[in-house]
Amino acid sequence: MNGLYDEFRIAVHSVWNRRWLALAVAWGLCLVGWLVVALIPNSYESQARVSAEMQSILSDKVGVDARERKKNMERIQETLTSTINLEKVVRGTALNQSVATDRELAGKVEMLRKNITIKSEKDNLFEITATSSASNLSDAQNAVLARDIVQKMIDIFVEENLSGDRAETSQTIKFLDAQLAQREKELQEAEQKRVQFETENLGLLPGIGSISQRIAAARAELGQIESQLSQASGSLAALNGQLAGTPSSISTPGFRSPSAGGARGQLAQAQGKHASARARGWTDSHPDIVAMQNEIAALRVQAAKQPASGGGGYRTPNPAYSSLQSMRAERQASVAALQARKNALQADMTELVSKQSMEPGVAAEMSRINRDHEVLKSQYDKLLTDREQIKLRGQVESETDSVKFLVIDPPSSPRSPAAPNRPLLLAMVLFAGIGGGVGAAFALGHLQTSYPTAAKLEKASGLPVIGSVSQILTNTQRGLRKKKLRVFYGTSVALFGVFGMLMIVEFIQRGMVA
Repeated sequence: MNGLYDEFRIAVHSVWNRRWLALAVAWGLCLVGWLVVALIPNSYESQARVSAEMQSILSDKVGVDARERKKNMERIQETLTSTINLEKVVRGTALNQSVATDRELAGKVEMLRKNITIKSEKDNLFEITATSSASNLSDAQNAVLARDIVQKMIDIFVEENLSGDRAETSQTIKFLDAQLAQREKELQEAEQKRVQFETENLGLLPGIGSISQRIAAARAELGQIESQLSQASGSLAALNGQLAGTPSSISTPGFRSPSAGGARGQLAQAQGKHASARARGWTDSHPDIVAMQNEIAALRVQAAKQPASGGGGYRTPNPAYSSLQSMRAERQASVAALQARKNALQADMTELVSKQSMEPGVAAEMSRINRDHEVLKSQYDKLLTDREQIKLRGQVESETDSVKFLVIDPPSSPRSPAAPNRPLLLAMVLFAGIGGGVGAAFALGHLQTSYPTAAKLEKASGLPVIGSVSQILTNTQRGLRKKKLRVFYGTSVALFGVFGMLMIVEFIQRGMVA
């Protein structure tokens, strides 16, 4: 332990004896280092964060896919630092002031490509960072330029996304318009061909559509007519049976109303209700109709047992009988009309079948013409639907902002340089200068052959050392030494003073930028 302590004392003594050399080396290194640090231009960095929120309510209804929008934004993010976009940034900021030739413009573009960073933090959050360190601009101007570059990149990001979609939509609509015009021309030609063919074969193709289609339509209609005719005939037969069992007149005694005429009067009332219910369309399976029929049957039995009333009675027309006659007339007319329509359809079908067997080639040609026309029409309708949908989609994207851009953090205004960290570099140069001075003095002490202690001399010579003589200084020498020490201390303090002054100047410059 004592040996290490002695070595440390020897090293310190060696450096102290060469303190002027150490101080000179420290001053030289510090001045050179501080000059290099002063020549490093300040770089000012501005950042901004942009969020792209996708609306999904109306956009999904008109076919704006969120995944497609995401792919478009990723593509725009990758191409945002293209040469064309960076030229827009140069011409839209203060960089344009120092651009006179295309070569200088290309140099500014390459400089921006290195100093602009765009990264995606999440699916819909983007961070844009720009650094400015133009040597021909002051610190304040570089700070403003960095912010302007970020703002211009945000504008281009939004513009590229919206204009790209609009351009794509416009090109698609233009292509569809051309296809629609061509399909419309072909559709008109097909319609003219069909009209001409129908005119030439008017005797063989009456009506609309091919013979097979009209035969199928006639058969379907004939089936419906036969079903309706069967129902109407059954209803007429039931009505005739009911009419046969209903008397045409009833006997009313005295001046009493039919409701007071005993069983016959009640029978007349029940028959009248039954006729009214059937007139309203109730069938025989209706619960009320079944109840009425049971009541009429019971009243008929009672009326048959009741003797004919005398004493001034008289007979009046039965309203139920009149109502049933009116219903029978309507059913007969309906049956006659359905039968007439059935006969007409059967005659038409016979004629169509004969024409089809006589001219199969005409029917086949007409079918082909109709088929071609339907194909062209379906294609035209589909193209028309697609065009309207794309047009609506473009209007939704441009007018309702299907993608809403929100600036989360606006471009920051840097108040201190992002690089270099000048205070840290100045301090590092100071410590490096002091360390270099001490190292130079220590190395020089080892290069020169001297013995700072008697033990060193005894070890080096191998001879015993009797003793050592201390240095004796006169008063004049002591005064001169004190004077030199004051100069040394003052010069050392001056080194730290220069360091402090440089630090103050650095913070003053930062305050001027802010």
